Amino acid sequence: MGTITFLTDFGVKDPYVGVMKGVILGIDPGARVVDMTHEVEPQDIREAAFLLDDYWRYFPTGTVHVVVVDPTVGSSRRPLIVSAKGHHFVGPDNGVFTLLMDNAPDIHVIENRNFMLSPVSSTFHGRDVFSPAAARLSRGYFPQAFGRRITDPVLLDGIHPVINGRTLNGSVVRFDRFGNAITNIKGRALRSFAAEGPFEIRIGGHSFTSLGRTYCEGDITCLEGSSGYVEFGVFKGDFKWETGTDKGEPVTVTLP
Repeated sequence: MGTITFLTDFGVKDPYVGVMKGVILGIDPGARVVDMTHEVEPQDIREAAFLLDDYWRYFPTGTVHVVVVDPTVGSSRRPLIVSAKGHHFVGPDNGVFTLLMDNAPDIHVIENRNFMLSPVSSTFHGRDVFSPAAARLSRGYFPQAFGRRITDPVLLDGIHPVINGRTLNGSVVRFDRFGNAITNIKGRALRSFAAEGPFEIRIGGHSFTSLGRTYCEGDITCLEGSSGYVEFGVFKGDFKWETGTDKGEPVTVTLP
């Protein structure tokens, strides 16, 4: 009995997620399916990449992680199985697996039609391609059975912060349920850049000279969140709404 996680932008209004689970259970009746979230901002591949990076390590080896944020479904983009650290990741080759590349993954294209539903819809590969693959991986099939190995996956540009002289440049990549602004700057990267010396973090018209520990240390806080990334919040409020911050907002760490 294997574990399969789901991360999609499908929401819960439509039956898409339930149908995918039905396909999985038809192939692997003993599978344990875990919904991570279906509320990724529609078609936001970058947000999905960071969300996936937040959680996959907390699951046991052998877990299969299905990611369906797929704005170019039905095009020539490839369906992939990415294997790293004893985990399998199933989804489109559109950059959603960019943050896995540091783990020296093994990557295969899903092209064996015997492992897909028939016919394959041009608009619902989550049902017809990704779910059947995930169920078979959960049952112990090897990625090599699905198709050829590749070494050229699509990668997202600008996903990592960039050092320019005495400035570390990052950005807001997503907001959580509470309106906290989560950046692409890891707390450990900030500490390495500043080498434990003084620094200034700026976002919009706000600046900070240290990282807090909790959300209740001031009206507006800057801290290293549970995912390890620097984030900004408003105590008992909503940073996104109260400051007008959007995704992509620049965040800088500057040395004096």
